[in-house]
Amino acid sequence: MFSTNSLKRKLAEDRPLFGVWLETGSAVVAEIIGHLGFDFMILDLEHGQGDLQDAIAVLRAAQLMQTPCIVRVPSTDPVFLKRILDSGFNSIMVPSVESVEEAEMVVAACRYPPAGRRGYAAGIVRASGYGASADYMARANDELLLILQIESANAVSKTAQICAVDGVDVPFLGVNDMAGSIGLLEQLARPEVRSLVADFEAAAATSGKPLGTVPSAGATPQDLVLAGYKLIAATSDISLLRDGGLQLLAQWRNEASQTPSRSGY
Repeated sequence: MFSTNSLKRKLAEDRPLFGVWLETGSAVVAEIIGHLGFDFMILDLEHGQGDLQDAIAVLRAAQLMQTPCIVRVPSTDPVFLKRILDSGFNSIMVPSVESVEEAEMVVAACRYPPAGRRGYAAGIVRASGYGASADYMARANDELLLILQIESANAVSKTAQICAVDGVDVPFLGVNDMAGSIGLLEQLARPEVRSLVADFEAAAATSGKPLGTVPSAGATPQDLVLAGYKLIAATSDISLLRDGGLQLLAQWRNEASQTPSRSGY
């Protein structure tokens, strides 16, 4: 049956929320993450693994665990946006939005008429409980949470205008791609990069909308909280597995090197 957007309501509480990127596209991993108490997950279909069927399986796991799940779509393609909305996602992240025109196009693709141009199939799609939620179409526009990524120096210069587009809920800074747009990929502590970050923060803050981003070399999660960010995607499933495994292996090897050899246990 139709459910309200709990993440949209959490953001309205004006407190920082911490989440995990899901890069593996695994419903099992999503279920495990759901047990840990994070505020949200982001299923990454831009850089991560997984297709539409994997996305639905991940969403089922997230819904079972009552953990809000955002999906980052690969692009602004209105056809894919329609399909991912029909599958049941109501929190959508769109990468690399460069202009007001692109922002307006994305909003229109995600909203039913007369507010937009989303294609109609509400009576049969998973999002409406396959038609069991008769009020789905009437409520879908209001329950949508739309997160647009600002990921270039050009987009930063247009942040205020993009944020002003009706239907844009969260401007989300993609700091590494932004740095790459000025030739400083992975050099996030450089003054030129930090200056662009400050420009984004100043422009986005005037909108009154909650800001989102990821921790980086120039800003820890705590720094981001102090700067006023509310949607903080602080780690990923791959990072948790990789870093946890490396830490444990290093610990075992260090302990082994300090333990005299002997037979038996």
